[in-house]
Amino acid sequence: MTVSRTTASDAPWLLLTFSLPKKRASQRVEIWRKLQRYGSVPLGNSGYLLPNNLITQERFEWLATAIRKYAGQASVVKIQSIDNLSTPQLVGRFVEARSHEYQELIGDLQKLSTIPPHRRPAGRVSRLRSRFREIVEVDFFNSPLQKRVDQLLARLDAAPSPKSESIKVNPRDYVGRVWVTRPRPGIDRSASAWLIRRFIDKKARFAFAHEDDVPREAVPFDMFHAGGFGHRGEDCTFETLQKAFRIRDAKVAVIGQAIHDADLLDEKFGRKEGFGVDAVLDGWAKERVPDDKLLDRGIQLIEALYQSLSAK
Repeated sequence: MTVSRTTASDAPWLLLTFSLPKKRASQRVEIWRKLQRYGSVPLGNSGYLLPNNLITQERFEWLATAIRKYAGQASVVKIQSIDNLSTPQLVGRFVEARSHEYQELIGDLQKLSTIPPHRRPAGRVSRLRSRFREIVEVDFFNSPLQKRVDQLLARLDAAPSPKSESIKVNPRDYVGRVWVTRPRPGIDRSASAWLIRRFIDKKARFAFAHEDDVPREAVPFDMFHAGGFGHRGEDCTFETLQKAFRIRDAKVAVIGQAIHDADLLDEKFGRKEGFGVDAVLDGWAKERVPDDKLLDRGIQLIEALYQSLSAK
């Protein structure tokens, strides 16, 4: 097998070649697991291959650095082509690898679908959903089975569950209002404020009050006893607002799942993004950042999360 090397920045492939001393058995297993997690495929005895982009290059470079620290040798090579393997053949190897992983998921999901929702092992669906996202992240060439798994997960989500009371609102009644919530805003209140200002009331003003001191003209949100918009059924406040104002945005739906998991801690969606935001807000709260600045920072964090998500 002959590899054509190139220094061009648009080289479509990256090749990691390495060797480790025989006594480094545990480190060898560690490197192999990371190569699996990164979605690489073996290229005979030449090394491991990935499509070339900023993320995959960074992963291979850090892996090469780790190998050298383990007294091994490693090189990351940008390559243009491989003489005995065409581009479709290389793409096929990646699709085949992901297809095997999707097939395992399909089997697990089909078994789970035969179990009534109330008898399913706790957290099983969320763990399978997390595994699905891990595979999708390295499904560089979109295996046709990706859609099949997505459909099976959607069916599980659509299974009967306790329904939250629906709210009917006239969006025009909530423009240019003062929205009030409890002091020391956390993940759900910060995300809800972002949702309000971005999709519901672009001129929204936010205030803080205790339960028994809410101004009459204000719109309460995430208050325990003051009415307005709060937790309903299995939904956090963000989800309540999202449904009440019929916000149809794929990225908002993802954020809603992340906020739900971080706020209610029930692993319903298996999303971890909200926990990082919550930890940052908690750190700022411990630094005694004022409520209004804490909310503003939280809104900025959620906006950054929204921008980081792909529409897909």
